[in-house]
Amino acid sequence: MAKKERHVSETPATQWLRRHGIVFTEHPYDYVDHGGTAESARQLGVDEHAVVKTLVMQDDKAQPLIVLMHGDRQVSTKNLARAIGVKSIEACDVDVAQRHSGFLVGGTSPFGTRKTMPVVVEASVLALPRIWINGGRRGYLVGIEPAVLTEVVVETGDGWSWRFAHDLGRDAILASLTKLQRSKLHALVASSLEAVHANGLPPV
Repeated sequence: MAKKERHVSETPATQWLRRHGIVFTEHPYDYVDHGGTAESARQLGVDEHAVVKTLVMQDDKAQPLIVLMHGDRQVSTKNLARAIGVKSIEACDVDVAQRHSGFLVGGTSPFGTRKTMPVVVEASVLALPRIWINGGRRGYLVGIEPAVLTEVVVETGDGWSWRFAHDLGRDAILASLTKLQRSKLHALVASSLEAVHANGLPPV
């Protein structure tokens, strides 16, 4: 007898993906407390290196951010803080992380979070052909192309790329800048566009 396909109801993450026209595959599995990415990779038969964990962390001013890392690797908070120009980075307490994201820890997705947060992604994640990342529920991953994670590179250092996960993330960063900082940023973008035009490069 064929195994009945498991139905997975919508989550804020999958709603966000569908709303933005992003194609993804669904991969439910039996959630195990403290099993982490090793357990999900084992059940789904995929490389844990391509299973991306979503971590809610905060800087020294208690400003939250999302960190995306290979499932089989650990985050160096010291290197990360240096890469993005803050004094320190630490993991949020469970209740704080859940309040920021709107997801239960173990089911945290970078998509459709309750609070808009900047996203930091390990650069080598973006080089993978495909990744599996939480779809907004414990025991549920979605398969996507890594390019979905980012649109604009903000800063790169020590192997990390600080990138916006989507337009809302970009808007949140812009809103945090002073008028003078925004003006300088816009001038830099305009200058870059003019350089492209002067070089006669085709539009993208």
